[in-house]
Amino acid sequence: MPSGVATWPGIEARWGWGRQGGATMMISVNVRVRDALWTAGALLLALVTLVAPLGRPVHWWLIVASAVWAAALVPFGARRPRAAMLLTAPLHAVNNLLAIAPTSLVIFRSARSVRSQPQLWALMGATAVLQAAFSGLHAWRAGDSLSDYLLGTAFTVLFLLLFPAVAGALVGRRKPLTQVLMERNDYLEQTRVLTANTARSATRAHIASEMHDMLSHRLRQLTAHAGALERSAAEQAPELREQVELIRRTSAVAMEELREILGVLGTSDADENAGTRADVERLVAASASAGVSVLLDWSGPDLADADARLRRAVHRVVREALTNVHKHAPSAQTRVLVQVGERVRVEVVNGPSGEPRGSGTRRGLIGLEERVGLIGGSFSAGPVHGGFRVAADLPLHPVVQEETGAAGAVAEAPPPITAEVLTVPRVIGGGCLGTLALVPALGTVFVLLVVAIFSRAEMTRQEFDAFRVSVVHEEEVTETHGFGVPSDNTGCFRYHARDEESRDFELCFDRNGVLTAKKELAR
Repeated sequence: MPSGVATWPGIEARWGWGRQGGATMMISVNVRVRDALWTAGALLLALVTLVAPLGRPVHWWLIVASAVWAAALVPFGARRPRAAMLLTAPLHAVNNLLAIAPTSLVIFRSARSVRSQPQLWALMGATAVLQAAFSGLHAWRAGDSLSDYLLGTAFTVLFLLLFPAVAGALVGRRKPLTQVLMERNDYLEQTRVLTANTARSATRAHIASEMHDMLSHRLRQLTAHAGALERSAAEQAPELREQVELIRRTSAVAMEELREILGVLGTSDADENAGTRADVERLVAASASAGVSVLLDWSGPDLADADARLRRAVHRVVREALTNVHKHAPSAQTRVLVQVGERVRVEVVNGPSGEPRGSGTRRGLIGLEERVGLIGGSFSAGPVHGGFRVAADLPLHPVVQEETGAAGAVAEAPPPITAEVLTVPRVIGGGCLGTLALVPALGTVFVLLVVAIFSRAEMTRQEFDAFRVSVVHEEEVTETHGFGVPSDNTGCFRYHARDEESRDFELCFDRNGVLTAKKELAR
C-alpha cells in the first residue's frame, strides 16, 4: 500500500507502511469539525424521542428544547467547562433520556480541563445536588414514587456524572505529566549533545596543542636551517643550490599545512586569508617566480567574507594543482580560473609539456576530493588535450560537515517526542477510561432506544375493553403495550387499534397513575 495524505475540510488522513511492514493509518480531525459532529449527533439523538419516547411522553416543544440545550452544551463546554458541567442539570427535569446521555461527554471534557482536585470535587457535588433537584421536579410532575426517584437519580449521578468526571480527571492529570516528560526528554537530549560536542572540542584542542608544541617548533627550526644552508650552498656549493632550495620550500609548505590542520581542529594558527583573491595571487606569483608560466583569471567578488571552510578548499585546490604542475609539467602553459557567483568554480589547467609525465601516488588529489565532498562540492581531475585539468565546483555556503562514528551520532539532537508518538498509549490509557465513562450510559440508552423503536404502542379491541376505569394502573398498560402518544388532553395517551387502521384508543390517567377514562377515536 503506497503512502499518502488525503485532506478534507477539517480532516486529514495519512497512511503508509510501518517499520515492521504493517499498514498504518492516522486520521486527525480539526477541533471545530469534531465539535460540530458531536453537536449534530447530540441534537439528532435527542430528537429521536419525538418518534420513540423513552418513558412517559412529553410535549414536543419540551423535547426540542432539551435537544437544543444538550447540543449547545457541546461547543459551550469547550470554552466554559465549569459552567457547562453545572448547566447539564436542567436537562434532568425533562423526560428525555436521549438528551441527558450526551452530557456525559460534556462532563468528561469539563473534568479533564479542571486542574484543581478540590475545585473538581466541589463542581461534582454542586452538579449532583442540582441534578437531584431537577430530577425531583420531574418525579413530582410525573407522579413517580420515592423509590423510582431515588433509583433514577442514583443511575444518572453514577453513570452520567461520577464515571465521566473521574475518567476526565485522570486523563487531564496525565496530559501535563506527559508534557513534563516530553520537555525532560528534550532537555536530556540537548544536554547529551552539548556534552558530546564539548568533549569532542576538548579532544581536538588537545590534539592541536600537542601538534603545535611538538611539530610546529621542529618545522620552524628545519625552515631556518634550510634557509641558512641555502645561503651557504650558494657561496660554497652552487650545484646543490636547487636541492637545498627544494628542502626549504618543502619545509615551508609543511608548515603551512600544519597551520591549516590546526585551523580545522579549532585553533587560531590557520591563515585567516587563505582562499582570498590576495592569497590565490600570492600562490600564482610564487609559481611564476619558480619558472612556471601561469596566468590567473578571477571573476566575481572576493572571498574575504566567505565561509572559512570554502576559502580553505579554494586554497588547497589551487595550491595542490600548482604543486603538481611544478612536479610534472613545469614548462607547460598554465591557467588558474576562479569564478565566484551562486557557486564557486575553481579550475587549474596546464597545456602539453615536453617533460615526461611521472606516475604520482594521487594522494594529494584524493585528499582534495574528500575535502571538497565534505562541504557539499564536486571534484574532478584528469588529462585533457594533452595536458591536465583539476576542477572543483564548491557551494558558496557549505553544508554542515557530517562526521562518522560515535561522535557523529550525536551531532544533532533528535526531535522531541510529539503527541503523535504517544497516540497508542493515549488510546490504551485514556481511551479505556473514556469507554468506562461513556459505555454504561450510552449502552443503557441504546437498549431503551431499541425497545422503544421496535415496540409499537398498539392494542386489540379485546384488550381495550378489558381495562377497567379506577381499577387499572398505568404501569399495567405500559408494561404490555408501551407508552402511547400524548393526546390533546393532559394525562391522556393514544394507542393504535390493532387490525383496525381507522381507529385509535385513548386512555387517561390521573397523577397517581390510575385509569380515569377511556374512549375510541377515529383517525
